[in-house]
Order: sequence, then structure tokens, then C-alpha cells
Amino acid sequence: MPLVAGVDSSTQSCKVVVRDATTGAQVRRGQAPHPSGTSVDPEAWWNALQLAVGEAGGIDDVASVSVAGQQHGMVCLDDRGSVVREALLWNDMRSARAAQDLVDELPGGAAAWATSTGSVPMASFTVTKLRWLAENEPENAASTAAVCLPHDWLSWRLRGTSDIGELCTDRSEASGTGYWSPAAGAYRTDLLELAFGKTPVVPSVGAPSTAVGQVTSGALLGAGAGDNAAAALGLGTRPGDVVISVGTSGVASAVSTVPTADPSGLVAGFADATGHFLPLACTLNGARVLLAAATILGCDLDGVADLALAAREGADGLVLVPYFDGERTPNRPEASAAIHGLRLDNSTPTNIARAAVEGLLCGLADCLDALRSQGVTAERVLLVGGGARNEAVRRLAPGILGLPVYVPSAGEYVADGAARQAAWALDGESRPPDWATADLRRFDADPQPEVRERYAEARELTIRRTRG
Repeated sequence: MPLVAGVDSSTQSCKVVVRDATTGAQVRRGQAPHPSGTSVDPEAWWNALQLAVGEAGGIDDVASVSVAGQQHGMVCLDDRGSVVREALLWNDMRSARAAQDLVDELPGGAAAWATSTGSVPMASFTVTKLRWLAENEPENAASTAAVCLPHDWLSWRLRGTSDIGELCTDRSEASGTGYWSPAAGAYRTDLLELAFGKTPVVPSVGAPSTAVGQVTSGALLGAGAGDNAAAALGLGTRPGDVVISVGTSGVASAVSTVPTADPSGLVAGFADATGHFLPLACTLNGARVLLAAATILGCDLDGVADLALAAREGADGLVLVPYFDGERTPNRPEASAAIHGLRLDNSTPTNIARAAVEGLLCGLADCLDALRSQGVTAERVLLVGGGARNEAVRRLAPGILGLPVYVPSAGEYVADGAARQAAWALDGESRPPDWATADLRRFDADPQPEVRERYAEARELTIRRTRG
């Protein structure tokens, strides 16, 4: 039986799964941690990949490999293929000013950016990080001969080359740069020039079903994908499904057959890993909201869930707006978290825990509303990510999101999507292979519009304070 390997190189760790190319059955897996921070030496990703591959029993016997990775980011290489500086990750907000400058500088502003690239620049996007680099580190900018994303760099390293002309990527990753058009399927080098003052080498864009080269073991190398596109592929999503991932960030995305262009910037019009599109709305504050609550309350994550479920709906008027790391939906990179409605009679551990979970979910509901505003049909929610393991998140999500919520059985959906893409590159068919999808556990609850309404009031107070 031919084997394939899928890699998930996320913000926090590297995971490798080896699966049967025909059935999708998992054969073995491995994992290794990544360093913390928003600025990281890419060599740390390579080292983690080697450790994860070793724990997975190696990949010398696999026929095809594909890498999925954290989106956006900025990896700069010189003309010899050496890393110029530490990579800036998607959650590094230092380019917030640059993002606004780029919107202002393009005639037509945000609407022109949305039409050109499907998205409006935000601090997460590569294009804004390149502008920051040009303005703040001109020597490093001058040394940059090529720019790529984390997944692109790892795929390139797996090929054992130092030729920057052999960098490759896929549609989903290219669509997160801010200088590639999902609708046209081509780079906008004029926007890259606008941001960086020159046009460095950028990765070629491979088709979803084709191999883009070989790794040093001789296995085929698939084009790979961004993490959200890979998760959608791994879950086998269909029209009407909205995938909400509660990881480092909170993400709501849906597969669409047509591109989107939201001039408000709330919805990024990305491409997916199959040839379609992946409109996506993202919060900067995902499962770490639960970690913050655990720290405040002096308990673990299960303790947060128990406390939250012991409180009444609405936390007796306590509202947490969880903008701990700034925010992207709405776009408030300089915002901070705030608790509203504190009184002597509601200042209890149970209410604080409940407000944290409700605030996390209300932020994700804002993302769902943004997707609907772009014509996305939402019939059910697939809830994934580390935060989806929290029992309070599972049980409260249907009421706040207003939809049935399905939680897949535990799995590495991003790595699984990369493995499925690797199998697709191996067989070259018109559609990805049919693999069995995860078992789903359904959660239902009565809608809770009052919780959303109170949160919206507190959110607007927080936004006005940030503007002031």
C-alpha cells in the first residue's frame, strides 16, 4: 500500500501524520514543539520537522509528502538562499501602521485592495510586513532577494535546494500574502512593488492536484496549503459548512465556488486547497482567552469549563471583550481586553469563567456574521482546534452561534488535509481521494440573542475607548 505524509507546521508545533494513500487510515504520527513568540528563526521549524518526522518513524517509505503551515508570515532570503532575519509570524502586529498606509496609498483605498487581492491589508498579511521591513530595517530589505511563507520555506528545504528560483507554494498560501489575486490566479507585482519598493523572487504557484517537485528521499512533493485550507480539506467540508477553529487564533471559514471581495476588510477572500475559494474571518484571540481565564482564576482549563457551566446564561451581566492581543475582527490591533458590568454581587469565579467563554464565542459569532454578509450560506458549524475540547465551549457554542454545532472526533485535521493533498498529487485525479471523514458529535442549544446584544454593547464601548 502506498503511504503519504502530511505536515502541519503551526504557530505552536509541528505535527506529522503518515497515512494509507488509498483509504486514509493513519499508520503513524509524530510531533515536536515550536518556540513561542511572534518573531522566529525559521531553522527552529526545520529542527521541529526533523524531530516530528523521526517520532513518526521517518518518511523514507512514503510516496508523497505535503506541508500545511501557518498562514501569512514573512520569510526573507538573500540571493544564496540564506535567511536574512527572523521570520515575522501572522500574529506579529508591528506592521499595523504599514497596513493602514498601504490602504491609503492605493487609489481607491480598501475597495481597490479588495477587488485586486480579495482582501484588505491587515497587520497579519505578508505585504504589510514587507512595508514595515523596508521602513524599519532598510539593510535587511536590501539583502532580501526572495520572500516566502513558512510552508513555502519548509517545502523548499525538503527539496534540499538553495536555489530561490525553486520556491513554490499553492493558491491558498499565495492568497494570504496581499499581493496575489484569487480571482485572477496571478501575482500582483505592482502591489508588491508598492509595498516593498522592489519585486523580490516569489514562489511559483502549483495547482492543488499536482506535484511541485521531489523531496530528498525521492517522494513527490505536493503543493501544500495554508492551515485553514488544509483543515477544510481534511474535514471534507461541503457548501453550507462553516469551520470554526479555536486555536491560537479564532477562525471562521467556508468553502465557496466564487471569490469574495469585502471592502470592510473583515472577510479575507482567500483561495482554498481544491481550486475553489475560502472566505475567512479571523480573531486574534482564540483558545488563549481560556488560558487567560485559567490564570486569573487559578485553575486549569477543565476548571474554567466547570465554573462556566455552573454560572447562569449571561454571567449575571458580566461581559468580557477578549481583545488580549489586539483584534482583527474588528480591526483593532492596538485594542486590549476589558471586563464590563462588574458589581459586587456578580464578581464571582463562575461569572468570570462564563464571561470568558461567552466573550470568546461572541467574537467568533462576529466572524460568522461577517461571512454571511458576503453571501456565505451557514447551515451548520464544525468546531475544531484545541479550544473545541473545552466542554463549556462545546455546550455554549450552539446558543451563541445560533446553529447546530458538530465536533469531530479528535484528529489532526490540518496534517490530515496535507496528507490528503499529498495523496491527490500522487494519483493526479480531478478530485481529491475519498477518505472517511471524522465522526461528528452534535451539540444543540436554544439561541441566546441577549448574550450577543450585551456583548455588542460592551464591544462598542471597547472600540470607542481604543479610538480615543
